[in-house]
Amino acid sequence: MKRSRLALVAAAMLLVGCSQAEPAAVKQEEIVLSAAASLSEPLATLKAEFEQEHGDMKVTINLGASGTLQKQIEQGAPADLFWSAGKTQMDALEKQGLLLDGTRRNAAVNQLVLVVKESGPASFQDLANPAVKKVGMGTPETVPAGKYAQEALTHYGIWDAVQPKAVFGKDVKQVLTYVERGDVDAGLVYRSDAHASKQVKIAATAGSDAHSPIVYPLAVLKSSQHQRAAKELLEFLSGDHAQQVLEQNGFAKN
Repeated sequence: MKRSRLALVAAAMLLVGCSQAEPAAVKQEEIVLSAAASLSEPLATLKAEFEQEHGDMKVTINLGASGTLQKQIEQGAPADLFWSAGKTQMDALEKQGLLLDGTRRNAAVNQLVLVVKESGPASFQDLANPAVKKVGMGTPETVPAGKYAQEALTHYGIWDAVQPKAVFGKDVKQVLTYVERGDVDAGLVYRSDAHASKQVKIAATAGSDAHSPIVYPLAVLKSSQHQRAAKELLEFLSGDHAQQVLEQNGFAKN
């Protein structure tokens, strides 16, 4: 009997020791960020850094064309923050009262560039040349880069000549792929996208007066179930360090 009691005591002490040595895992709070596809490279870095600093938070990134993401949010898709590549999409959500008051801010700036694979058009005006058969650009109705491209081509007086040979992409990353594969003679993308690719080169940069300002508004959504955590991510993504990461990835100074 004495030995049985000793065995039970030893087993109990072992269980206590194990419970002290292996604390329960911290439950992570998941934050969903719907972001423009052109932010993919800097966000990979920023996501890892934020999660390292906030061990109790996990960031899930939903990338896509800003117009598509806008529609998803309007239809009730789960998201805590929206980072758009254009004001139009954020304005639409704000007018519907879908943004958390006081959280909207411009968190990035970009430039529109003309890219080619090896050789090709050297200027925007060259796109009107009959020798140029296909020009890649985003769909203006849903892709902000496509809207800026249309504005620039209109500004340079060549939209009517370029539109029939335009090959539209569902987002700016697809347009970049068209150029990399040689599917088009040239493409209109953001400087940050050209910076991320080793297979294209920048032939020309659109003047700042050729299109609307390319700003990336960021905001917390009113429907977020994690507003405290979302606000922390908002502050991180709009801070000085995030701006440095963005500039390292080809974005302009905000």
